[in-house]
Amino acid sequence: MGNPVVHFEITGTDPHLLRRYYGELFGWEFDTGGPVAPSVSEAGNYGFTDGNTTSAGAGIPGGIGGGSGYPGHAIFYVGVPDVEAALQEAERLGGKRQLGPEQNPGTSLVIGHFTDPEGHLVGLASGV
Repeated sequence: MGNPVVHFEITGTDPHLLRRYYGELFGWEFDTGGPVAPSVSEAGNYGFTDGNTTSAGAGIPGGIGGGSGYPGHAIFYVGVPDVEAALQEAERLGGKRQLGPEQNPGTSLVIGHFTDPEGHLVGLASGV
């Protein structure tokens, strides 16, 4: 396999409601104490899942956040060595840069977003 999917994210204008909904639906638990880039979510309003892996190791971490003024979306992030290089390649192939690169405060995590030629939002992450 090439670059793996390393994270999922769901954002909206009422992240508390979204976390409660997905928590009850899937049994997910969230930690809102971690840092998050301001372009992704309000500080203290992004809940990271606890990994949610099965006993066989299947599953990826994710998060639910946003806040007032944050557009709703569901996205997956692909791990890449260099977010800027991957964004440039996405654009060369017909995609459109939407965000980034952005560094998550106090971490080595760098993210970016692009839309593919049909408009689907996709995330990129390095330093995970």
